[in-house]
Amino acid sequence: MSDANIEFHAVATTAEVTEDEPKAVSIGRMDIGIYKLDGEFYAIDDICTHAYACMTDGYIDDGQIECPLHGACFDIKTGKALTAPATIDLRPYEVKVEGDQIMVGVPKAED
Repeated sequence: MSDANIEFHAVATTAEVTEDEPKAVSIGRMDIGIYKLDGEFYAIDDICTHAYACMTDGYIDDGQIECPLHGACFDIKTGKALTAPATIDLRPYEVKVEGDQIMVGVPKAED
């Protein structure tokens, strides 16, 4: 997706997201989880692809987030589904930090 099709939104401050505490945010109709790993910020869909559960309520271990409902694990950096019962990846989003603002890039709304 080219930058022309992405719109960045300020969703949180860098102080609001820690290695142990991700943050759930909404941009339009999209529920997105913001994570911090090794000092870098990542954004992926916050709703599990297997069953409706907020991934940011899950357990973080070794760069993975575990769904609190059925235990499916996803790679925080890429959104890739790593364990059953999930077989569909979570969508990753581009993240940039401007000052202390975490900005998430999402597809522009159709006019």
